[in-house]
Amino acid sequence: MTLPRTSSKLDFKAFKSQSQSSLGWSVKRTRTFLTSATRLRALLGFAAIALLLAPGAYAQTASEEYVKPVPLLQGSAGFITNFEGGQPDLHPIVTPVVLLPIGQRWLFETRATFENDLVAVPGRPGFHGGLVEKEVEYAQLDFLANPYVTVTIGRFLTPFGIFNERLYPAWIRNLQSDPLVLPIGIGPSNASTGGMVRGGFKANRQLNINYAAYFSALSTTSPVDSDRFAGLRTGIFVPKARLELGGSFQHLLQQERSNLFGFHAIWQPAPLPLDIRGEYARSKRGSGYWVEPAYKLSQFPFLQNEMRRTQLVARYQQFFTGDLPSDSLPSVNTKQFEFGVNYYFMDGLRATTNYGRQFSSAGNLNVWTLGLTYRFVVPLGPAGRVP
Repeated sequence: MTLPRTSSKLDFKAFKSQSQSSLGWSVKRTRTFLTSATRLRALLGFAAIALLLAPGAYAQTASEEYVKPVPLLQGSAGFITNFEGGQPDLHPIVTPVVLLPIGQRWLFETRATFENDLVAVPGRPGFHGGLVEKEVEYAQLDFLANPYVTVTIGRFLTPFGIFNERLYPAWIRNLQSDPLVLPIGIGPSNASTGGMVRGGFKANRQLNINYAAYFSALSTTSPVDSDRFAGLRTGIFVPKARLELGGSFQHLLQQERSNLFGFHAIWQPAPLPLDIRGEYARSKRGSGYWVEPAYKLSQFPFLQNEMRRTQLVARYQQFFTGDLPSDSLPSVNTKQFEFGVNYYFMDGLRATTNYGRQFSSAGNLNVWTLGLTYRFVVPLGPAGRVP
C-alpha cells in the first residue's frame, strides 16, 4: 500500500516540520544545459560563499543569551484501513524522527518508517502480513550558515512540489491517500542523495521568498536508491493575503535527460478556517493536478465543542499519461474525487475517514479509508538558557 507522507494545523506552521520548507518558480526550458559536474560545482560554490558570509550574519543577529539546544524525538503513529475495490487492507505505521543538534549551527536529522500490510487471506480467519518493512527515509546533516542559508548533505526528501516534503506524514495529511502525481519529480524512493542549499528571506514588507537548489547522485542500492538530477524550487509568500505561490524545475541527468515542471499554491483566507492546497506536475511520463480544500467547522453556532474539532476535506485530481511508461504512475488517464472528515480528539490525536471514486478506462473503483493517527514529541535532554 502506498501511504501518504508529513496538517491538521495551518500549512504555514508546518512548512518545516522536519526541516523541509522551500518553494519554487519553474525555470524556462532551454536547449543547452550545464553538465552535471558544472552544476555540482555551482552548488558547492554557492555553499562556500554562504559559509564565508556566515560569521558576519550571525554576529549581527545573535542574541546575548545562549539557548542550549537539546536532542528531540518526534514523529507519528497510525493505523490506517484501506478498502480499494472492496478489498480491505490494514496498515499500521510508525514514523520516528530524530533531531540531534551539534552546537548552535549544526543539525543531524533522520526519519525512519516501520510499517506492515495486513490483508485477508481466503480460507483463513483474520488478517495476515509478512515481515515489518523498515526504511530510512532521510538522514541528513544541516549547517545553518546564516539566517538566510542552510546547507544540507546526505539523503534528503526531494523538494519538488509541496506534498513530499510538507504533507506526507500520516498526522499531517488531510486525506490518507496519495495524490496521483506524487511520484513525479521525487525519485524512486522519494528522496535524493547529494547536496542542497536552501533558505528564505524577506524581499519587502509584503513579500517573503523561499528557495531550494539541489543535486542528487545516482544510487542503485535499495531501499535508498535515487536518480541523478538537479533542480530548483522557489516560491513567494504574501503574509497579508495568507497566500503562497511557487514552482519547481528539475533536469534529469540520466536516461532521456528530460525536464520536469511543477507549480503549487496554498491559500488560507483570513475570514474563514479554510485551507486550499493544489499542485500541478508535468514530465514525459505523465502530468496532472490535484486541488484540496479543507474547512474547520469552528464557526458553526451549535455543538461548538464538537464542531471546532471537526474538519471537512475534499480532493479532486486528474492524471494524464505521458510519452514514456512508468511503474509508479497510473498506466491510463485517471480521474479521482474524494471527500473526508477528520475529528481531533486532542492536539496530535485524530480520527480520519474518507470515501472516493476513481474513474479510468481500466475500470472504475471505490476508495474508502478509515484511520487513527497520533503525533508525539519527546525532548531527549533538559532545555535551558545559559547567560
